[in-house]
Amino acid sequence: MTDTTVEPGEATRLRNKVVDELCADGTIVSPAIEAAMRKVPRHEFTLDAPLDQAYNTYAAVITKTDEHGVQLSSVSAPQIQAMMLEQARLLPGMRVLEIGSGGLNAAYLAEVVGEAGEVVTVDIDPVVTERASRLLVEHGYDRVRVVTADAAELIADLGEVDVVLVTVGAWDIPPAWISQLKLGGRLVVPLRMRGLTRSVAFTQVKGEHGGYLESESARICGFVPMQGSTAHREELLLVNGTPEIGLRFDDGLPADPHRLDNAVTHPRRELWTGVTVGLQELLDTLQMTMAISLPGFCTMAVDEDLDTGLVAPTNKRFALAVVEDDTFGYLVTRRTDDDKHVEYGVHALGPNAEQLVHKVADVLRDWEGNRRGGPSPVIRAYPASTPGDLIHGDRVIGKVHSRISLSWPSA
Repeated sequence: MTDTTVEPGEATRLRNKVVDELCADGTIVSPAIEAAMRKVPRHEFTLDAPLDQAYNTYAAVITKTDEHGVQLSSVSAPQIQAMMLEQARLLPGMRVLEIGSGGLNAAYLAEVVGEAGEVVTVDIDPVVTERASRLLVEHGYDRVRVVTADAAELIADLGEVDVVLVTVGAWDIPPAWISQLKLGGRLVVPLRMRGLTRSVAFTQVKGEHGGYLESESARICGFVPMQGSTAHREELLLVNGTPEIGLRFDDGLPADPHRLDNAVTHPRRELWTGVTVGLQELLDTLQMTMAISLPGFCTMAVDEDLDTGLVAPTNKRFALAVVEDDTFGYLVTRRTDDDKHVEYGVHALGPNAEQLVHKVADVLRDWEGNRRGGPSPVIRAYPASTPGDLIHGDRVIGKVHSRISLSWPSA
């Protein structure tokens, strides 16, 4: 099933199967979004992907990588597209700016806002916009305006829009996005905070001392990162100066990273916490609890080709971790006896490993007792110039154009 053009009946069946699954799991609730995703031929926008890949409900289709294999462009998974379209609360007649083009999502948007609405889709890569423009015209969506530009800047002749929908991973919120948004409009953006990405639906709030954005919803997601003037890469700290163990920091390295140089010379301290989770349980609030509670929060990866066993994360590519002065720790899991859950443990290396494993274990137990199954943090985005005494949050993250606060909702 590699030729997507010769089996239209099979494509329609698979497309309806995807939409049926998304309606059943609660991702799609709007009849307009359901109709759009049943109508638009997704496989025609995914280049040469086999039908079973094009219509995988929960997987993206990668459309472009660089010479190092880094993903530069993709068609998001149907589940992610439907989720963000629902977050946008689209209505017929709305004007929408899509940042990050490809054609497919713009077609969905055009279907939902109708002929009385307007869709402008922007991408920095001319190869992407040429393809998007061609595919949109071929499938009857020539009213969509396709623009090649750095979307961190104002889009010429755009005016104000009802919705800004960002379909690339963003580390910051450029002022242009907000200035092009109507009062009361909505910004939906996959925003990276402390290395964790959430699709956040923001609405504007006019405060006593100026405006800010406040989250209406936030959902776990993953996206190809933004290019251009607002591109941002995590910083990598190599433990002991070797590439075996890497700690990734999203908002700057520790003040004195060399304090970790001798951490691996100390015995590894291990502690099982008694905190268990189901194999399919969403860990949104667990991740956010660590990101908010632990100043040195980061993620850890181990180079499998260089792995000597100094650390033993369950997932060598991604482990939640923390650095505290001369010591670092990370989460591990093990299956429980019923084989339906995993238990969390903490490993730490360094002079203060004993204290750190207990500190992280206490954070996990606080999550279990107070945050598990509860709402996500409220996310607010303030202009970077906002004085600190006007920003309220349990954790405030400084960026170039904005200051992001994370706050647990009041009981």
